[in-house]
Amino acid sequence: MFLSLKGVATRAGLSENTIKAYFARGYMPAPDVEIGTGEKVTAYGWSPETVDTWLANRPGRGARTDLQR
Repeated sequence: MFLSLKGVATRAGLSENTIKAYFARGYMPAPDVEIGTGEKVTAYGWSPETVDTWLANRPGRGARTDLQR
């Protein structure tokens, strides 16, 4: 089973628009599957494990992501 952007949003407790913005900005992990080829990809899918790992390791709300250690 793979999760769509909507499924990722539901699992993360975020809006679908927020997840779409994260995806567009590269803040999400690469999809585990792509439906279509090349520039004709029509859908993406993430395994629940990929989403759970991303959620466990992403910065919390209000975290400064522009600072480097």
